[in-house]
Amino acid sequence: MDRQRLGQTSFHVSRVGFGAWQLGNLKDWGEMDDKTAVKLVHEAIDLGCNFFDTAPNYGLGKSETILGEAFKGRREEVVINSKCGHHIDDVQSFDRKRLVESVDGSLKRLQTNYLDSLLLHNPPFDALSQTSEAYGVLEDLKRQGKIKAYGASVDTGKEVDQIITETNSDVIEVMFNIFHQEPLEAIKRANDKGVGVIAKVPLDSGWLSGKYGASSTFTGIRSRWSEAEIRERSEFVQDVRKIIGDNQSMASVALQYILSFDAFSSVIPGARNSEQLRQNMSATHKPLNGRIKQQLHDLYETKVKQLNLNW
Repeated sequence: MDRQRLGQTSFHVSRVGFGAWQLGNLKDWGEMDDKTAVKLVHEAIDLGCNFFDTAPNYGLGKSETILGEAFKGRREEVVINSKCGHHIDDVQSFDRKRLVESVDGSLKRLQTNYLDSLLLHNPPFDALSQTSEAYGVLEDLKRQGKIKAYGASVDTGKEVDQIITETNSDVIEVMFNIFHQEPLEAIKRANDKGVGVIAKVPLDSGWLSGKYGASSTFTGIRSRWSEAEIRERSEFVQDVRKIIGDNQSMASVALQYILSFDAFSSVIPGARNSEQLRQNMSATHKPLNGRIKQQLHDLYETKVKQLNLNW
C-alpha cells in the first residue's frame, strides 16, 4: 500500500484508509457482529492500511470500541483519526466541557492515551478560527499530549479556505467525490500550505459503487434523498458507467479519481466485508487513465455542478 505524508505531521498514511462509520452502526449499515468487525480491521492492517477514521457518534461509540479492541498490541502500526463535536449521545455541541469529555471518552474506548489526529466534526463556520473556544480546546489537548495533530472535518471549499487562513490546523477532512468536486481548488491551496487533506464520502454514500439505480429505496440516513434526487443520481451513475466501460469496478475508479490528485493524502471508504475492503485497497494498484479522468471532470462541470447535490 502506497503511503503519503499527512501534511507536515510526523506520520505517513496509507493512500486508502479505513472509514469506520459502519462498525457497530446497525441503523445505517446493517448487521455486523463485533468479532467480524475486529477481523475486518485486522485484515485491513495486514493489507497495508494504517489510517483509520472514526468518531464518537459512529454507532454511538461502538465504532471506537471495536477499533480499540482490534488495535490491542498493534497501536504503533496505525494512525487514528477521530473527531469531537458530535457526541456519543448523538447531540452536537462544541462547548469546551463537552469537547474535553468527548476526547476522554474516545481515548477510553480506543484504549489509547493519545490520538494521532483530532478533528472538529462539521463545526459551525464561526468556530473555524484559532481564537474560537473549540480551537482553544484543540490547542490545550495538543499541549497535554492527548492529540498529536488537529483540524476539522467539513464539506465545502469556503470552509477549507477559512481553515487554512484563520487556523493552525494540521489536517482537514473534506467531502470530495466525482459528484462533489466543488472544494477542489481550495483543497489544492490547503496542500500548498502544507495541510494534510483527507477525502471523505468518496463513493457518494454508495452511489459510486454502482449498486443503486432509479428504483432503489433507502432507509436510515440514506432516506434523505427525494425521488427526484434518486433519479438524478441514477442518471449520473449511468453516465459514469458509459465513461469507464462495463469491465471496470466503479468503486475502484471513483477512488482512483480522488487519488489522482496529489493534494489528497488519503481517502476513507467504508467496507461491509472482506470483498469490499480488498476492492477499496486495490485502488492504488494502478493510476487512473488520463482520458477517463478528464471525462469524469467534464461530467461534473457540465451536468452535476449546477445542481449542487446534497450529500
